[in-house]
Amino acid sequence: MIDLIRASAVPATLVQSAARGALSIPPAETLEILVYLARHNQVFGAQARMTLAGWDEKLALAAAADPKTPQEVLDYLIAPQNLRPKLLPALLENPAVPEPALVELAVKGSREVVEAMARSSRVAQTRSIRDALTSNANVIRLNEDQPDEPAAEMEVASTEISTALAEPELPAGVPQEGDPTQTERAEEGLEQEIGVYLRDHAAEIAAEEGKPFQPIGGIYEEGVAGGATPATNEAASAPPTVETPSPVALAAKKREEAELKRGSALQKISKLDVKGRIQLAMKGTKEERSILIRDGTKIVALAVLDSPKISDGEVEAFASQKNVLEAVLRGIPMKRRFAKHYPVIRNLVFNPRTPLDLSLSLMKNILVNDLRNLSGNKEVSDTVRKLAMKMFKQKSDTTKKHTD
Repeated sequence: MIDLIRASAVPATLVQSAARGALSIPPAETLEILVYLARHNQVFGAQARMTLAGWDEKLALAAAADPKTPQEVLDYLIAPQNLRPKLLPALLENPAVPEPALVELAVKGSREVVEAMARSSRVAQTRSIRDALTSNANVIRLNEDQPDEPAAEMEVASTEISTALAEPELPAGVPQEGDPTQTERAEEGLEQEIGVYLRDHAAEIAAEEGKPFQPIGGIYEEGVAGGATPATNEAASAPPTVETPSPVALAAKKREEAELKRGSALQKISKLDVKGRIQLAMKGTKEERSILIRDGTKIVALAVLDSPKISDGEVEAFASQKNVLEAVLRGIPMKRRFAKHYPVIRNLVFNPRTPLDLSLSLMKNILVNDLRNLSGNKEVSDTVRKLAMKMFKQKSDTTKKHTD
């Protein structure tokens, strides 16, 4: 089938089904076809990329680990714009993945990528990849204070990074982790991005000058009432603790600590003006971003999406939130990085807060099983449910015909 598609010897309807992953052929061949279409077919390439983004994780993992997987498939999976973090460990150890591709990834990779590469035995044994990894600004950011993550995990991650990158023979002048010069460069780059954002939106910022922080949905949803954090209120009504903490008590303690941090972040944010909140949205912590995304001042909430520190997981959560501005939900798919991430698109379509026109335009990218679930989702509008049912039947009928 892949040879026929390459030779343009099959009808367009069949190619369309292939782009949706709906052909009755082995998964390995389907994956190869999807990658070919994603890279070379102008008509169905976008659909193929969306199908690949939602491809079954176990099947994708098997392909990522197999040295016999076609080179074009491996090249696609390891490309920074297509990379799925859970596949990275297998790709790193696959000898068929070329070294130059890993060098490129080491330079451009996110924090999650840096952590995974630091744990890789292949990276530890390949000097060119290690050298490239030292130039990645996220190596430095791992050592920054991250209140939203357990300190122990951060300490372990930092230690692993330092160990993996340490090598006495590195030539002089190569920046090491913790090098003040490299830290300064990373900070300068971030400050430049903030400066560009402030200049580009100067008129909007001036129009909102003096506007205080007012989260969508109200402050109480963030767990602060009457000037006290939820941890304080819970502590007042909680039953006496036993001497030996149970797992439930430990979990409750962690929740209290997280809520205290959240209350502290809210107090910090409430004292900032619009410019200050924009700066915090761009360079703050995950906890602070999760609060600022709900800012009723549009220019502040949208700044969160421009933060170089934001992760795909955070955007997945934002895409499903009902207590954000419509401008935020519209802004997410306008960024190419997020638009390529299938869970983000799915969450937007399932979110009843998403504007109807946006939901309808994104629905063509939703997979069959998700269309079925969407058609029964009573939170979304009747229009979305009816169209989901119609598209589900169409895709199911097409799949059945090709199966027969």
